[in-house]
Amino acid sequence: MHYFQHRGDDLYCEEVPVSRIATEVGTPVYIYSHATLTRHFQVLDEAFATVPHLICFALKANANLAVIKLFANLGGGLDVVSGGELFRGLTAGVPPERMVYAGVGKTREEIAYALKSGILMFNAESDQELRHINEVAAAHGVRARVALRVNPDVDPKTHPYIATGLKQSKFGIDIGRALGEYEAAKQLSALEVVGIHQHIGSQITKIQPFVDSLTRTAGLVRRLREQGTDIRYIDVGGGLGITYNDETPPLPEEFARALMDVIKDLDATVILEPGRMLVGNAGILVTRVLYTKQSPVKNFVVVDAGMNDLARPSLYGSYHAIWRVHRVPGRDEVTVDVVGPICESGDFLAKDRVLPRFEPGELMAVMSAGAYGHTMSSNYNARPRVPEVMVRDDRFYVVRERETYQDLIRGERTLEELR
Repeated sequence: MHYFQHRGDDLYCEEVPVSRIATEVGTPVYIYSHATLTRHFQVLDEAFATVPHLICFALKANANLAVIKLFANLGGGLDVVSGGELFRGLTAGVPPERMVYAGVGKTREEIAYALKSGILMFNAESDQELRHINEVAAAHGVRARVALRVNPDVDPKTHPYIATGLKQSKFGIDIGRALGEYEAAKQLSALEVVGIHQHIGSQITKIQPFVDSLTRTAGLVRRLREQGTDIRYIDVGGGLGITYNDETPPLPEEFARALMDVIKDLDATVILEPGRMLVGNAGILVTRVLYTKQSPVKNFVVVDAGMNDLARPSLYGSYHAIWRVHRVPGRDEVTVDVVGPICESGDFLAKDRVLPRFEPGELMAVMSAGAYGHTMSSNYNARPRVPEVMVRDDRFYVVRERETYQDLIRGERTLEELR
């Protein structure tokens, strides 16, 4: 459920007309619904209410400070994968003891920063990384809490670019080697082995892959405990999908019930790492039509947002619904490509889409854009990144300003200036 709906012919976010935001802030612009973000977090939190748990929002999905702070105020933590993400989380006021640090390429500097900050634990992805964490922790006179990310080799039935739990994936430690890796980790004096972590992919719309992978992980936990390894945290990862088009992902209650049936006897704190499911349908990208044009074989709607603003369609061929911000009764429908101003043939927001006819100057809402939208945006073609707006009830707030041309050259110098 989300709080974007038409009232009469006009699209609203909660109690605010989207056209008003577009007029006052300009386009393109990302708009997030405070009520939707809150509801999505609370529904998941309630689904796991019967067991000790911590919801660590996957910051990579949406790194806006206002979004992060909202989840922190609801009792959530963060799943971070870089020093920069850790910095953003700390800046937003997330307690470090609610943060887990994942990612295959942690540097020594990032490890030291996380240790100094006092995070809950690292999700370690290789034997070399474990040794590096141990060395850095020893040099700082502390013990680092770690979980090992195991790769259960389960097909999540999603796009291959976002499948992370297969044997050929770069992520995690093969589950067949995990017992030995845990034993090796326990021998490292500056490590405290406290958990286990899995993450099989993103935009997964079926429960069974989660059940299959967690069943394998739970079996490993039982064997580890038999060998004296105290697993206190079971990090089940994220990846639960959302509805972009006609997908029917499970409800949080179904998801929780299925997972708890697998691990209910393990008496551990469950860590969840949702990203897309919390923010995806809580945000839209609003863009204005610049031109319409026709070729002998195609109809194009050229808008002021491009692949640098929302990369998913160009990167994955991903579907985002297109809504009119102001509906005009009686408009005929036409099959179009919605394209942006970027100098790439791959710059599109929708292909071969049947839409009511748009005219220059009209506003278009690209739906389900709250996840992997602004966080994946770039300055390609020297385009300033767009603002982000948070709507709460009948007011809206610019929570990230639009970049300026001056922002594009901040930190750069010519050789003449340096000499």
